[in-house]
Amino acid sequence: MENQKKPIPPLSMYRITAKLFTHIEKSVSSSFGLKGTELIQTGLEKFGYKDAYDIAEQATREGEEHVLDAYIPDKFDSVNQYGDTTIYGLMAKMFAQVTKAVVDSFGEEGQNAIKEGVRTFGEERGTGIAERAKHFNKPNTIDNYLSNYDMGRSDLFEFETIFKENVIEQTFTQCPFGQQWADDGMHEYGILYCQMIDPAVAKGFNPDFEVEHDQYVLKEGVCHFNFKLEDKS
Repeated sequence: MENQKKPIPPLSMYRITAKLFTHIEKSVSSSFGLKGTELIQTGLEKFGYKDAYDIAEQATREGEEHVLDAYIPDKFDSVNQYGDTTIYGLMAKMFAQVTKAVVDSFGEEGQNAIKEGVRTFGEERGTGIAERAKHFNKPNTIDNYLSNYDMGRSDLFEFETIFKENVIEQTFTQCPFGQQWADDGMHEYGILYCQMIDPAVAKGFNPDFEVEHDQYVLKEGVCHFNFKLEDKS
């Protein structure tokens, strides 16, 4: 019976990080060929192979198919560089280093390749959120978006959610991704993720979803969204 169905567990940040890397790698290598893969390797080395290895191994154990481990050499310095940094911070750091290597070499074209990788990553996740709703025989309407979200909300996020007719308004005052990029001085690279991710996830959930993202933690100090989806029923 429907009320006896168990929720699909949220994706861990290890799976999400490996998934993001896989989409970025596909977009960059498609855009720039061998040079692109070399830059990805450079960025991952800068991030740190041991930390990447730990993420890749955990993602694999949890069933994620990814290409992160293909960029980790057989021998590397087996020292974690970041102490008590959370997996949210590690994802931000990995994204920033790979993005920096690509964007510093290819400029606007590099930015576009990174943003395309984030877009496909987000849309895949959004499709997964729709599948989570379908698991409970729920349609991909606005009422079933956040309630079936694929990523658990850590206490590291501080936000307010206001539900209106056909609109979800959210304001984030704390975001561990944005905070990490700010702390590391990686604003120009992290913002490429911020600009793409939420509209992409929403579109993957429902192609008619519209997202206004008019304030950013990395610019204004808060992230402000209006998620809009008309009920066509």
